[in-house]
Amino acid sequence: MTATTALAPASAAGPAWMPWARRAALALGVVLIMAGPNLIGDPTRTRQWAEYLCYAMIAVGLDLAWGYGGMLALGQGVFFGLGAYAMGMYLTLEQVEPGQLPQFMSLYSDYTELPLLWRPFGSLWFATAAAVLVPTLLAAAVGWLVFRRRIRGPYFALLTQAATLVFWLLLVGQLKLTAGTNGLTNFTTIFGRNKYQPDTNKFLYYLAAAGLVACVVVARQLVNSRFGRLLVAVRDGEDRVRFLGYDPALVKTAAFAVAAGMAGLAGALSAPVIGIVAPNQFAVLPSILMIVWVAVGGRGTIYGPLVGALAVSWLRTRVSETRPEDWEYFQGLLFVIVVALVPGGLAGLLVSLRNRLGARLGAGGTAADGPVGASPAATAPATAAVAE
Repeated sequence: MTATTALAPASAAGPAWMPWARRAALALGVVLIMAGPNLIGDPTRTRQWAEYLCYAMIAVGLDLAWGYGGMLALGQGVFFGLGAYAMGMYLTLEQVEPGQLPQFMSLYSDYTELPLLWRPFGSLWFATAAAVLVPTLLAAAVGWLVFRRRIRGPYFALLTQAATLVFWLLLVGQLKLTAGTNGLTNFTTIFGRNKYQPDTNKFLYYLAAAGLVACVVVARQLVNSRFGRLLVAVRDGEDRVRFLGYDPALVKTAAFAVAAGMAGLAGALSAPVIGIVAPNQFAVLPSILMIVWVAVGGRGTIYGPLVGALAVSWLRTRVSETRPEDWEYFQGLLFVIVVALVPGGLAGLLVSLRNRLGARLGAGGTAADGPVGASPAATAPATAAVAE
């Protein structure tokens, strides 16, 4: 088999009806998400679900890096935080009159005029572009330096986790520019709308929903393309792909940068939804929780991590409302159970049930239809084909 054949779209595997089923599931998911405010009813819960949708964007991007690319990134909080602070700076300036300083600068600094770093963020377009482009370019630069030196596996994971800690320390230490541990708060107006208007929560929900749909569409296009097939091949046999003349560092860098851009977009949309941008939101523990979303949902499936982020976030809210001191223990137990007993996550369970049903009905369901990230053996034929 030639390398061109091996790099055919990953969606080609499975029965003939599978693409139609996936499109139908996508359409149904879009309809349910868009109908969310009407189904939820409560404005407060609507804002909470808008927050969950932002987390789902991070999970979709992280799945590209980890599920399809094999890069266990424990530092997505950095890119999420960059996006959130970019939009938070705009929202902070929206609250003050031209020529005045934000309240925290008047309290904690001796500035007489707005710092140069803050000035461009008076424009919504600049803040939005920076929220996506800065994380993307930073991830591309870091990824290129790291992957060119063939740093991977636990070393890459520890490196990204260390970056998260450094980022947190910088945010806390720059009191004059970031308000330190207090963060950016008091967003009474959001994009020209009063925060307390009845329809503001619904507006923010639809913004988050649109961002999530855009991330899912981009992720689907990537994983079903030649690039997606090559990304999986690099994950399963990086050295063999390199011998074929491809540059694994370039492929991994591209996927890592896209994942960072999605996290930045999620951060930008979460800033007005949550109403505060503070360092503790982007520390080490929140970054590990992002991994839990993907693991619970089922990595290498796009939709699994999305559902995992929504489900875990909802569960976190429910547990925290009744037993707030127990959530951290529950989170750790959940991760252990998934890794030990259900390595394919929720998506893996559904695929297993589907394959059993297909076998009984004679539909010919095979392991090749399963989550790309659930088992390296499921995609070993693709890697072997590239190597031939």
